[in-house]
Amino acid sequence: MLKVDAERDQVTVVAKTEGRIDSGSAQEFQAALEKVIQPEDKALIIDFENVSYISSAGMRVILLTAKTLQRQGGQLALCSLTEPIREVFKISGFDNIIAIHETRAEAAAAISK
Repeated sequence: MLKVDAERDQVTVVAKTEGRIDSGSAQEFQAALEKVIQPEDKALIIDFENVSYISSAGMRVILLTAKTLQRQGGQLALCSLTEPIREVFKISGFDNIIAIHETRAEAAAAISK
């Protein structure tokens, strides 16, 4: 089961994500992120600490979200990826497209610059 909880401060939205992001839950993941992102938002951090799996369908949602934020003049960062999830991003080359940080604090510091 997929769960996305959003936390918001003055500058950044954090989407704390939990569960599997696969072809069965990718639409739900996309809808949850679309609900979280407001037109005035300039920064979104997706916290992957409790994500156990991501498929190509989930990767597509990440890319679409990054493009949406880019059109708004914002940016996307990911944080707290487990080693298997980080490996998926590295093998796919997404680590060259999307900023990936060890911790939420590092992501927030990088995005606020």
